[in-house]
Amino acid sequence: MKTSNYQVEFKKILDRDYSSSKFKSVRNKAFKQFLDTKFSSKHWDNLRFTNLKALKENSYRLSDASDRIPKDFDDQDSIIQEKYKIVFYNGYYQNHMTSLPDSIEIVSNLEYHSDHGNKIMEPSNSPFDILNTAFTDGGMCLKVESNRDIHEPILVIFVNSGNDRLMTSPRIHIHVGKSSSLQLLEHHIGSQIGNFSNETTFISLKENSFFKHTRLQMDSGCAINVGNIHVEQEKSSQYNLSHFGLGSTLGSLSICSNLNGKGAECHINSLCLAKENQHLDSHVLINHNSSHCISSQNFKNVLKESSSGVFNGKVIVHKNAQKTNSNQSNKNILLSKTAKMNSNPQLVIDADDVSCSHGSSTGEIDPDALFYLQSRGINENSAKSMLIYGFIAEIIDSVDNHYIKDTILSEFDKWIEN
Repeated sequence: MKTSNYQVEFKKILDRDYSSSKFKSVRNKAFKQFLDTKFSSKHWDNLRFTNLKALKENSYRLSDASDRIPKDFDDQDSIIQEKYKIVFYNGYYQNHMTSLPDSIEIVSNLEYHSDHGNKIMEPSNSPFDILNTAFTDGGMCLKVESNRDIHEPILVIFVNSGNDRLMTSPRIHIHVGKSSSLQLLEHHIGSQIGNFSNETTFISLKENSFFKHTRLQMDSGCAINVGNIHVEQEKSSQYNLSHFGLGSTLGSLSICSNLNGKGAECHINSLCLAKENQHLDSHVLINHNSSHCISSQNFKNVLKESSSGVFNGKVIVHKNAQKTNSNQSNKNILLSKTAKMNSNPQLVIDADDVSCSHGSSTGEIDPDALFYLQSRGINENSAKSMLIYGFIAEIIDSVDNHYIKDTILSEFDKWIEN
């Protein structure tokens, strides 16, 4: 997408802007920053190996009134079904389709930003963060009161549809109160039109809170799906994320978690299956800002044909973060000579009483294991499928929702056969 196209679309967002003057100022600042840096790897070192071809070659327009949800829309398009749900259609929160327990409060982003007590977030970890700040026009804020245990998961369905290439920038705020728990299931689905979805989520976890977050990305093979997640954790809070990248021509997930309170924990599991010319990448930054905190990263990728992937993971243990326990692992299987994987695990440690490890490996299927299975009468394709499943099973097992497990297994079967 050319700079001139972004400028045309930005003028549209300013013309329709009904948010506060303060937010307009933030928009202009973000867009100026984007024009200064764009997607240049000179400014964004973590994009050195990211394949942005699909984004640069196509033009997108902002979704507008013509892209509103059709009257006959059926959210049964989501394979996952739950009692409580939130629906986004072409980037916009659909209030009339929301069903939530009484202990959860939800407001639109317009209401959230109209409250002058709420800080306008301006993340700048990536150009996608900056673009979201400049172009966001839909979203919601979800709040869980203190001392609430939400047993049943909340399903959030993101549907991208239409006959044009749309750029959507939903912005989500999630606040989990002290000693409360929440489970959220994100399901991203899209039509065969190559939309560009750039979602940013801000998560605030108060003391002793627990948030289990599952993200299932199943956009069409020509779409671009970008997820930017920012987490602020207080004392003894826990954030568990399971991410599954199964669709889109360009899929990117960026996570930044700040462990600000003693005893906070952050655990991230991710599985990406790529084929053809897909590019799937992951960027993680975990800041250990307090003592006795725990973090873990377990990222696995399986790539075939001419697909590619990137893992950039960094853990920073600050001087006062003694007794830190952190583990970082990235393992990848390449099923063809043309598949590529770039892995860059990093540890920056300024404390002296810590237990930290990191590692990365990339290779082919173990030929000895493959030979052993074939010697027992199992054909080559079935043997490869069994070995790959054994490789990815621990990531799938990090999810206890049977709908998601069944969906992932079904998608894996399709992926391995095609």
